[in-house]
Amino acid sequence: MTTLLLVRHGLTALTGPVLAGWTPEVRLDERGRGQVRALAARLAPVPLAAVVSSPLERCLETAEAIASGHADPIDKVEVDERFGEVRYGDWTGRPLKELAEEPLWRVVQAHPSAARFPGEDGESLADAQHRAVAAVRDWNARIAAEHGPDAAYAVCSHGDIIKAVVADALGLHLDQFQRIQAAPASLTVIRYTELRPFVVRLNDTGGGVDDLLPPPEDEREQGREQGPGRGDAAVGGGA
Repeated sequence: MTTLLLVRHGLTALTGPVLAGWTPEVRLDERGRGQVRALAARLAPVPLAAVVSSPLERCLETAEAIASGHADPIDKVEVDERFGEVRYGDWTGRPLKELAEEPLWRVVQAHPSAARFPGEDGESLADAQHRAVAAVRDWNARIAAEHGPDAAYAVCSHGDIIKAVVADALGLHLDQFQRIQAAPASLTVIRYTELRPFVVRLNDTGGGVDDLLPPPEDEREQGREQGPGRGDAAVGGGA
């Protein structure tokens, strides 16, 4: 049951009014740094086998805060470009108010699986989802092989990428992914089993993390012997 902790980067000066995309040197502002310090403190007791990040600065800063603030500090943040932001092409760096007037805006809202962003560097949302989900699958296998099937790891990424991964975990068509939210410095948790993924948390911006700690070994063994299969949902919702 490999557990993925998806973290969106904290606030930057561009978050909200401008589509930053792959604009270089977009770093956390004072609000964002405060957000990620608080998130790192919340996640400090959760055992993490690895911390992985998009290569963009705002994610690296967020991931480094989580790694260095951990109860068992993690020396190295791994970088995987597949968790990088959607390549918005010619839309990059433009105000959202301006983009909302573009004909493509309605496609992105209502039929995102058909949306490809304009320009030589533009990417389709479907391609962005495919690369991100493929990265999750690869990291799940790597973490399980190196740290056991109950290990957890964190990935710091971007709003649309996180939403696309969650849509896949929920079995939703990409055209439904705009129904999902991922706020700055939010935590989304997905547990992957052989049978299905379980979305444990979504767009969480506060509260305890006790449910993310591994149970004692005797409880795990008892659950394997008496409870449902490792990919089964608890009928009635469970305790």
